[in-house]
Amino acid sequence: MKILADQNMPLVEEFFSSFGEVVRFDGRNIAAEQVQEADVLLTRSITQVDQQLLSKANKLKFVGTATIGVDHIDQAYLAEREIAFSSAPGCNAVAVAEYVISALYAYSQDRDVELRGKKLAIVGVGNIGNCLREKLAHSGIELILCDPIRAEQGTLPEHVNIDSALESADFVTFHVPLIKTGAHQTKHLLNVDRIKKLKPGMLIINASRGDVIDNQALLNAKTSGQALELVLDVWENEPNILTELIPYCLYTSVHIAGHTLEGKARGTQMLYQALCKTLGVSATKRLEAFLPIPALSQCHLNSTFSQRDYGRIVHMIYDIRRDNGLMRANLESQGFDVLRKQYPPRREFSTLKVSTPLAHTQRLQQLGFQVEMNEE
Repeated sequence: MKILADQNMPLVEEFFSSFGEVVRFDGRNIAAEQVQEADVLLTRSITQVDQQLLSKANKLKFVGTATIGVDHIDQAYLAEREIAFSSAPGCNAVAVAEYVISALYAYSQDRDVELRGKKLAIVGVGNIGNCLREKLAHSGIELILCDPIRAEQGTLPEHVNIDSALESADFVTFHVPLIKTGAHQTKHLLNVDRIKKLKPGMLIINASRGDVIDNQALLNAKTSGQALELVLDVWENEPNILTELIPYCLYTSVHIAGHTLEGKARGTQMLYQALCKTLGVSATKRLEAFLPIPALSQCHLNSTFSQRDYGRIVHMIYDIRRDNGLMRANLESQGFDVLRKQYPPRREFSTLKVSTPLAHTQRLQQLGFQVEMNEE
């Protein structure tokens, strides 16, 4: 069996080599000839899996994408060819939620803004949005939830429509799939008209899909003097992004919000489990056996730990300003895709065990840290 896998997917050899030969490919530049002899194709979001790519793939039995989004996969064509398909919903939900939390605390520190009492609109309350909601439940930030699809399904009674949410919020973060047409279109969800109506100083975070925000409209707003704070991890037309927008952003990164070691490897594990199910074999391999020991694993908090220190402990594990600096310093010389490929290791909050006074136990647990109480 030949397994063709994106070069940026971690632990593919560890999970899949028992099935056969693992061959890596450049997800941005794969051609139909490369897939011709493949039995299994494992991709990420930058590869368009469609009739053109699979035109010569007569042996293909399984396609998997180690991502939540599936807008790059022609699922109807796969079904027509009777090729099994699996995605990895929720694999990087924790990572993206922690990216947003890191951004919020960095913003709080750099702009000297107290987060407690502010209003955050979460647009899209699926795996990622809901994870963020749970992590911020006791943060003192008022959460405004916007997800019309879930509202129609009756699973989000707190739903607020997007225009009302944007009018009320101090911050907004987007966690929606890319939908290009129809009643729930998300392409340019934040468009020229909505940008004009945003309150002065609004913090905008996009870690979903670049096309969700009209990037040119953002640039026009900023160059005309509109006061907006921008945190962009995803961009229109990646990897050929609107670089003129970068100087107007507070923090930038190269579509890596979900790229913790755990998040990326969790996607690989989910595809391994799906292939096992397709082949009718037992899934015996576990992610924990392959992850490296984190560099920082324990922390002791004293009774002097305060509300303002939450950002410090979050940034012990991940500070978005690292990735902002890497992008600004190296984008021109290395390019978007190279920076993504060479993204340095990043771990999740759960890798840190925190010894803490009782008063901070609940909030630290909800953020995702391992917690043990001390008597300080």
